[in-house]
This record gives sequence, C-alpha cells and structure tokens, in this order.
Amino acid sequence: MDTLLAADRIFTPEEILEPGWVEVAGTTVKAIGSGHHPHREPDWRTTTLAPGLVDTHVHGGGGASFSTTSGDEAALAAMAHQRAGSTSVIASLVSAPIPVLADQLACLADLCDDGILAGLHLEGPWLSPTHRGAHDLRHLARGNAAAVDRLVEAARGHLRMATVAPEILGGFEVIKALVDADVLVAVGHTAADTATTEEAVEAGARIATHLFNGMPPLHHRFPGPVGVLLANPSVTVELIADGVHLAPATLALAARAAAGRVSLVSDAMSGCGQPDGRYVLGSTPVTVVDGVARVTSSGALAGGTRTLAHGIRTLYAAGVPLADAITAATATPARALGLWRRGRLVVGANADLVALDDDLAVTRVMVNGTWR
Repeated sequence: MDTLLAADRIFTPEEILEPGWVEVAGTTVKAIGSGHHPHREPDWRTTTLAPGLVDTHVHGGGGASFSTTSGDEAALAAMAHQRAGSTSVIASLVSAPIPVLADQLACLADLCDDGILAGLHLEGPWLSPTHRGAHDLRHLARGNAAAVDRLVEAARGHLRMATVAPEILGGFEVIKALVDADVLVAVGHTAADTATTEEAVEAGARIATHLFNGMPPLHHRFPGPVGVLLANPSVTVELIADGVHLAPATLALAARAAAGRVSLVSDAMSGCGQPDGRYVLGSTPVTVVDGVARVTSSGALAGGTRTLAHGIRTLYAAGVPLADAITAATATPARALGLWRRGRLVVGANADLVALDDDLAVTRVMVNGTWR
C-alpha cells in the first residue's frame, strides 16, 4: 500500500505547500498536493517536509572515513550522514598516491553500485602546495592525463567530480582529461590568478570547491578565484556553513551574489557527530577541540564536524530565506552533479525526504521510500 505523509509545510521547487501531502509508492514520489488529501487520512504527519539533503563534499562521519579500502567502514560513514538527513552522499577523497586513490575509488564504487553512495569526488592530488589546507604536501601531484584515466577507470563510472588547482604544472591537462571523461571539474585549493581562473572556467570548470576556503581572499583589483567563480553564472559555488569556515556575513554575501548557484556542503570528516579527540583525515593526524577539526601539526582547518542539516540552520540564521537555504542543500547540488531524481520533491523523484521540527532539526529520514 502507498504511504501518505502530511505536513504543515512542504518545500517543493515551485512553492511551499501550507499544509500539504506527499504520496509515496515504493521508492518513488507518486503524488503531491496542497491542503488535505481528499480521500484518506495520512499515515504520518509532521511539521515540515523537505527533499532529502544532497551532500556533495563529504570525507567521513560517525568515526569512519571514506579514505579507506574497507567497504564496511565507508558504509558506516555514509549511514551516519543518512541518519542526519543527507540521503544522497558524494564520498570525497583527500590527496594520496595515485595507486592508493585507485584502490579507494574501486572500493567506494562498490557502494555506489549498491546505492549506498551517490557518487565520488576526488579532492586532490592536483592541488596548490600553498593552499593545500589539510592535504599532505607529500601526496600532491603534477597533472597528467594518464593518472586521470587510471582513476576514472577505477571509479567505474561513479567519479562525479574532481577538484583541481588549474595553475599547477599539468593542471589544464587534467582539466581536459576530466572534461573528456564527463567528470565535473571544480576549482579549489588554488593560488590561481584571475586570468587563470577564467581560463579554467572556459575549459569546463563548473564548481567552486568550498569558496573562500583554500584560495586567496578577494581583492577589489585582483578578484582571483573568489571573484571569478562567484560572478560567473555557469559556476556552482560550494559553501561550508558550519559556523567555523565562514562568517555569517560572508555566507549572506555569497548567497546573494550567487543566488540559485549556492551548494551547501558539510566537508565533514570522520569526527563529524563524534566527541572531541584525535582523528585522521587521509594520512593526516587531526585534533578536534570544541567541535573544530584542525591538523594536529599545523593548526590548519581539517574539514567539518557538522552535518549538512546544520548548514541549513546556519545559512538561515545568516539571513538567507529558508526556502533558499533548503534549496542550497537539495536541488542546487543535485542539479550541479546531474542527480536528476534527487534533491526535489516532485512526482517521479526518488522518495528521499526529511522531516524537520520548528527548530529545523531533522526528526525523521526516508531513503528510497524506507524510513531510516
């Protein structure tokens, strides 16, 4: 029997239904309507229903990491984020030697085949040494197409995105190889100047990896990556709205300047949802204190410890309308990565939903029509 859900408000791409209902058949959204269902009482009622969240930049969570060749460990990380409302997760890998990355991609591709992950993201190894953040300097690499081909093959069609610093030696060779392989190119962890960033966009880059972080700051005469990526209407900009990486005013500025192009990401590492303590990001020791993850040796920020749902609350608190904040965690990232049946509450979409209370905390999660 179909499942009927009702809510005081439901976020759809076209409007907010107050109240409204959603009918789920199997793994698919069958029908959506405003007001009360004309023929039956709902099976379950809540305050707010939104599409399942789409997190396109995640390194781990729940004490587990995606930088692994253990499918069990990677599945634990994915499930930790699913329970927190991120029904679609793109697993991100930090810089490592090419053979190691190939083995990790092959492992994670199995989870993509099983529907546990929605795709894969290489954040490195083609990054700037001066803006590497928490990436291990020893594992950064010059760009070459052969390495790209090897990693694309290992991912078996599941590599959705790769972050590249276009100014490095071989950077544009990597960009071309990725574009030829139908992998989205993101600009990030970069020291590129304005002209080089513009050239990268012309070559096919369409994502800004966690805008502002891992790149030079915006200068009024030398806009650099921040200015170019923020201003270009073809670029989707990632923002980490965890209350640590970006100030509220910066979030509000970016949301207005890139209206409809903001993609919230958690950039979460294994310490997400866990107590303070010692963790590892790739091969890099990380210490979490007061919920802030930093490289133990340098103090550089080392990813986030908050979920994507927390990012919605943070963006909303910064003055961004709630519908826009939810879209930034659902429809926009799904569209950017070509996940056409995710991130929107429409007939025919995956039955991925989150229930939110008055404080926008996740109270229940449905993945492919099943409550988690």
